[in-house]
Amino acid sequence: MSVTRNLVTFVRRWLGERLPMDDIEHFVAKQAGKPLPPHVSWFHTFGSLSLFLLGNQIVTGILLMVYYRPTPERAYESVHFISTKAAFGWFIRGLHAWGSTLMIIMLLLHVARTFLMAAYKKPRELTWVIGVLLFGAVVTFGFTGYLLPWTQVSYWGTTIGTEVAGSVPLVGPFAKRLLLGGDAVSGETLSRFYVVHVIVLPWVVVFLTAVHIVLMRTQGLATMDPVGKEVIPEGKSVIPFWPHHVLKEMVVFSVFLAIMATMVILLPQELGAKADPLVTPAAIKPEWYILPGYQFLKYFPKMLGLAVSTIPPLLVLLLPFLDRNPERRARKRPVCITVGVMAMAATVLLGIAGHFSERSVRIFGRAYQFDHFGIPHRSPEAAR
Repeated sequence: MSVTRNLVTFVRRWLGERLPMDDIEHFVAKQAGKPLPPHVSWFHTFGSLSLFLLGNQIVTGILLMVYYRPTPERAYESVHFISTKAAFGWFIRGLHAWGSTLMIIMLLLHVARTFLMAAYKKPRELTWVIGVLLFGAVVTFGFTGYLLPWTQVSYWGTTIGTEVAGSVPLVGPFAKRLLLGGDAVSGETLSRFYVVHVIVLPWVVVFLTAVHIVLMRTQGLATMDPVGKEVIPEGKSVIPFWPHHVLKEMVVFSVFLAIMATMVILLPQELGAKADPLVTPAAIKPEWYILPGYQFLKYFPKMLGLAVSTIPPLLVLLLPFLDRNPERRARKRPVCITVGVMAMAATVLLGIAGHFSERSVRIFGRAYQFDHFGIPHRSPEAAR
């Protein structure tokens, strides 16, 4: 104990001669002791879980870069090598692949919790805007990483995604060519997506995350009081950030990591067939987080659909400035809550319709054929 105490004293004195340790300790103590509103619960761990998954993506992504080769000739083979021969490569790739999906899910839950508790209202408008931009960057992260294994599904899914981008009036053709590096998905596209995925987007996501956390820690968590009438948490009813909430997050992290590791082991990410530009798979679709938007475009003429599809994300981005009701409790915001819940339900239904569209499914022993719009029809086989 005396050796440890002497070492700590030495390190503290050494750092104190070179850094403003008193200011740093005061800042840490202030943040650790900051009280939280009494309504803070397990639902407030979604944001921290998203941060945990971001760290997982960065660490596992760096490890995967050791063996990955971003060329059409070697991309698939390098991922296959990682999955079958590299020490614990299958586990690292599984953590990265499942981490991408789970990170988007946690961000969606975090956004839903923030919306339902109206934590986006004044003075936290900028925190919400940064959070929405961060979500868009994470989705782009997933889209660019989707192509990197160079499989049939990722190749043609990227083709569909860039076709949608190319349909945008005026800037669409330029944007498509900028993304592809040519007229079709090729080695140039793979190189560009790789650079954006491992260099550009990590800086963007880390920067936005840092700004989001600084704003959140500066403003504190929102109470359930109306705008302009917030009461600073104090007394015995408050929840200390340290150690109570931190311990709660540690419990959630441990359970979540165990669940994710179990998913990697029991539900491994299959690699599939190597990309073949000459063979188009049947009913190819984008990833699940893009699928609702992709399905939405089917119900409108191309130009109109693209114009209408920009409205929902714009409304989400500007929500703090559009919702002028000072109340935060859900029962006192019936219009906003109703619209929000309907939008969430519509997104889920569009995703389900997109998943089943252009497929044959057997339900309760009867065969159904889902058409382009996701509407089921009795299969001709059932009539025979």
